[in-house]
Amino acid sequence: MSFRTKKLAAVVAVGAAIALSISACSGGGRGGTAADDSNSATVNKGALVGIAMPTKVDQRWIQDGNNVQKYLQDAGYKTDLEYANNDIPTQGQQIESMITKGAKVLVIASIDGGALGQQLDDAKAAGVKVISYDRLLTGDANVDYYATFDNFKVGVLQADSLLTGLGYLDDSGAKTGKTGPWHIEIFAGSPDDNNATFFYNGAMSVLKPLIDAGTLVVTSGQTAFNQTAIQGWDPATAKKRMDDLLAKSYSTGATKLNGILSPYDGLSDGIIAALESGGYKVGSTDWPIITGQDAEVASVKQLIAGSQYSTIFKDTRLLAKQAVAMTEALLQNKKPEVNDTKSYDNGKKVVPTYLLPPVVVTVDNYQKELIDSGYYTAADLK
Repeated sequence: MSFRTKKLAAVVAVGAAIALSISACSGGGRGGTAADDSNSATVNKGALVGIAMPTKVDQRWIQDGNNVQKYLQDAGYKTDLEYANNDIPTQGQQIESMITKGAKVLVIASIDGGALGQQLDDAKAAGVKVISYDRLLTGDANVDYYATFDNFKVGVLQADSLLTGLGYLDDSGAKTGKTGPWHIEIFAGSPDDNNATFFYNGAMSVLKPLIDAGTLVVTSGQTAFNQTAIQGWDPATAKKRMDDLLAKSYSTGATKLNGILSPYDGLSDGIIAALESGGYKVGSTDWPIITGQDAEVASVKQLIAGSQYSTIFKDTRLLAKQAVAMTEALLQNKKPEVNDTKSYDNGKKVVPTYLLPPVVVTVDNYQKELIDSGYYTAADLK
């Protein structure tokens, strides 16, 4: 079985497991009598669930919000879905409103994971359960559960795909025998997003030994998280940094830029814009390998066109279903399923977590992973 086939099989298996989990939460319970199950199913029936999403600027958050809302409504619950336009005070106000309206559970994808302490305390005081969605809520003990993807693994896969694009690894992940050196630059995500450090640490667990060995050379010398982080995941900031890197480290033509580790498709957009304005041509031998994450439509089109080498696909349908399974369990006074109780320390507690598997997507497998799976249609990517 190939590397990619194994990844697809993992996603299918997880999807089946989640479906069973939702079925268990919606119907019969575990280890109880029929009467117990009937009583459990009527607890909080039709309750209000608040869904707080950060922004509509990024396509994926629209999909996340719509999916969580749809699955909850299909299960018979009321929903209050709000987007905060990447404004922290707005998100805080939206969550306070959800608590006031009587929400029993909050599903929160935060803008700044550490900025909602008052709202989390107010939720606790009102008896409202909190599920942290994809981005970990930090600095407060009043976070009940966390649903996300394996974010360390995301970084590992991004680094592996960079190495595959460079030619150090083949499609199966085996070493090709090529030794470089390859010149690369590293970008990291927003410092106020807990996931960004997981992505960075996962990637550097793969890249740092090769940097130390001289197989990879970071020409700018900027490898630390605080040197490479892009506040707010902002494409314009990524473009500015890439402009500066090109001017300072590659303007003479003496050094060829071979690859760029980008942790997110939006940052890849800014990086690509900087390269194009700097005279680089897509499809030429000078065009570097560029990674990404989220499999956004525009970025998949770039992948097909050759300007972006890879992206990390995180099937948000599965994440939404997992968050809904957790929500249903809480509303029925059951304990949600988790598969990680060690990794996600938010500064006040280790938050019980369910991790889903990410998948590398390139031009070779986007049809299978994105279209055949029903995530996009072929028309979406034209």
